[in-house]
Amino acid sequence: MKHYIGSTNPMRAQFSAQAGYTGRHFSWSFDAGVGTVTLNRPERKNPLTFESYGELRDLFGALKYATDVKAVVVTGAGGNFCSGGDVHEIIGPLTTMTMPELLEFTRMTGALVKAMRDCPQPVLGAIDGICAGAGAMMALACDMRYGTAATKTAFLFTRVGLAGADMGACALLPRVIGQGRASELLFTGRAMTANEGLNWGFFNALHEPGELLSRVQQAARDLADGPTFAHGMTKTMLQQEWAMTIEQAIEAEAQAQAICMQTQDFTRAYEAFAAKQKPVFGGD
Repeated sequence: MKHYIGSTNPMRAQFSAQAGYTGRHFSWSFDAGVGTVTLNRPERKNPLTFESYGELRDLFGALKYATDVKAVVVTGAGGNFCSGGDVHEIIGPLTTMTMPELLEFTRMTGALVKAMRDCPQPVLGAIDGICAGAGAMMALACDMRYGTAATKTAFLFTRVGLAGADMGACALLPRVIGQGRASELLFTGRAMTANEGLNWGFFNALHEPGELLSRVQQAARDLADGPTFAHGMTKTMLQQEWAMTIEQAIEAEAQAQAICMQTQDFTRAYEAFAAKQKPVFGGD
């Protein structure tokens, strides 16, 4: 476990979008600027383990330097997204750990959410079936989420005797669905239905199961074809402005927009508009 909790995982240095990556628990594919992460233990509904937490954290950390990756899709194999932490491979061992070991683990799980939030690429979740516990937090860490009528999302930490405050849930979930609704889900651990998730703003849209991944990948490709430097700036400001006053946010956005106005994409957009053409962005 300690190998993955630390920062020495060699995947951080070796990651290549073009070469791809296949681990024990997830696979990576890349096409037309879009990377797809597929949690890949379908026989167990794609649970997370000590190793997969660390590998996923390092993958999203490495995406800061993967300039060929313009957008990322996260999904699960076998009709489910993720059933959360593996009962036997995580929850059982946690009951025997010391406090320093437990804190090391909980900081690692939070680091996965931070890495997903910190990578400059828009992250889109294609979420079918079971989406529970840490899996629900991975979905929440995405910038946009798409589900199916069968998707059931549960922040079920209280069902195993833990606080609903896990991996940033008490900060992120109220901002997405509201304080009262978030409180209910985090206190009770009940599953949010797909229609509730859509009506409450957790899901951007619902699709048929057979179309979900292709529809989300197309949405990601549309973003990848856009002004990706500006998209990265948008993602940064969406996160940083939570801790700002309105006055600070207005000034920060003035600076951010001035930076974007110096990009070639801004010039390309103007020239295309003047020529009555569709702009072709380069991300620079």
